[in-house]
This record gives sequence, C-alpha cells and structure tokens, in this order.
Amino acid sequence: MIIYIDENMSPFLAEGFNVLQEPLNLKLKESIEVRSIKQEFGQGAKDEDWIPLAGKQNSCVITQDYNINRIRHQRELCEEYNLGMFYFRPPSKSGFTYMDMLKLMVKHWEEITKKATREKRPFSYKVTQKGSLEELK
Repeated sequence: MIIYIDENMSPFLAEGFNVLQEPLNLKLKESIEVRSIKQEFGQGAKDEDWIPLAGKQNSCVITQDYNINRIRHQRELCEEYNLGMFYFRPPSKSGFTYMDMLKLMVKHWEEITKKATREKRPFSYKVTQKGSLEELK
C-alpha cells in the first residue's frame, strides 16, 4: 500500500519515511511505500485530480490541508475513493516547521501505519501538535 505525503509538506519527508519504513515492511503482510504527491502527480496537481488516482491505488494521505475535509465535494471524493486521511493540524496558517512536522510524524508513525494497514476505509484522523490521533466523524 502507499502512504502519500501531500505537496504542502516536504517531499524529503516522503523519501525519508520510505527508507525508514523498509525494514519495518519485513514484518508486514503488505508492505508500505511512502511517496510524495508532488513527485507522483506533479506540482500544483488539483485535489480533484489526485484524490481519485490515489484512491484507486488503495492509498492513504498525510496532509496539512484540512480544507480537504471541510470542502464538501473534496471530502466526498475521499469517501467515494476510499482514502484513509491523516490531517496534521498546524498551530497557525503558516503550517508546521519542517522539524515540528518531522517530530510529529515520528511520534505517530507506528499508529498511522497500523491504521493504514488494518482499518477499513474511508477514514479520517486529525493530529494536533500536542495531541494524539483523533478520529473525525
């Protein structure tokens, strides 16, 4: 399965977590590949374009773009294409710093991968700077 890192986050996170995930894949029935939406679908790809493509690949997405959940037709697209969504809610409109995002992803990576591989899709979770993963209804 694939976990995509949205283009509002560094593609270096996707590369790094893909490398870090490789030895963990040895213990999984289905290995996890971490990719960048920006590198896979192109800079500035519209959410309405990449969501169906990612969904057809049985993927999950990590993003800071909470608007995907708030904008009805985008949320419905995620549901229609059975995406697993992880929304990292930044403390301000400028988003997380690279290091804050890295720390949060490391902190929650094990839980993210468990939910990504075991939970029925579609699903949505949010991660706040100080909190844990919270399911969005």
